[in-house]
Amino acid sequence: MTSAVHRLELDLDVFAGPFDLLLSLILREELDLLEVELADIVVSYLDHLEAREELDLEAATEFLVLIAALLELKSRLMLPGEELPELDELAPAEAAEELLERMLQYARFRGAGSWLAERHEEAQGHLYRAAPLPDALRRAPLEAARAAYEPAVLGQALGGLLRTPPPIDLTHLATPRVSLADRLGVLRGLLRRGAFSFDEAVEGADRVTVAVTLFALLELYKRGEAAWEQPEPFGAITVHSPAPAAVAPDPAVRAAAARRQDAATRTVPS
Repeated sequence: MTSAVHRLELDLDVFAGPFDLLLSLILREELDLLEVELADIVVSYLDHLEAREELDLEAATEFLVLIAALLELKSRLMLPGEELPELDELAPAEAAEELLERMLQYARFRGAGSWLAERHEEAQGHLYRAAPLPDALRRAPLEAARAAYEPAVLGQALGGLLRTPPPIDLTHLATPRVSLADRLGVLRGLLRRGAFSFDEAVEGADRVTVAVTLFALLELYKRGEAAWEQPEPFGAITVHSPAPAAVAPDPAVRAAAARRQDAATRTVPS
């Protein structure tokens, strides 16, 4: 679909017709770009804008890109050795796209060349200096610098690396030490008094003690020495002794009782 820029009617000395046809003729080399006055095209577009009394920013941007591409190609043709390659037959609608593609390709190569030039300029400060540093710029005399490579100086440096450094003093670090056996004793002592809350067992304790106390409670639960209840998530935990399990009667005793009951039912009173 052609835009308003492509349908722009031109009346030049060497061409008369729509703008997209002009682009197509230039790209197929049926019209010499050097004979086209690009200034007349700009004037025609300005007259077109004045007649419409409104500015279409998208169309104006497209026109600026196309006229810049034509200007770029014309400047290249004016230089010796710059020739346009042969192009296949293109439809008028494809002329603008081909022209824009050439312009963008040239811009990419030009941008890459500028980037390489900047990197080369930055690398000039990191080149290897083959000449010796002048004496006026030396921070230390040359004789002192050579002394660093003497065997005695090298041995002293290696000896310092091989020496065992003094141990690091960690006495200022207070590490809490809580054993599982201690917390098991605390929980068993609270169970002897009856039910208690877990918050009571860890009141005023640090995080390590709270974690070890929780492990101790799980250990008591595994051994069948404790149980707990928590009515709701994140609620208070009540720890208590487990309820005694009902002891099943011995099968022999149960059989003897059944026989006695059966004999009693058969006995007839006199």
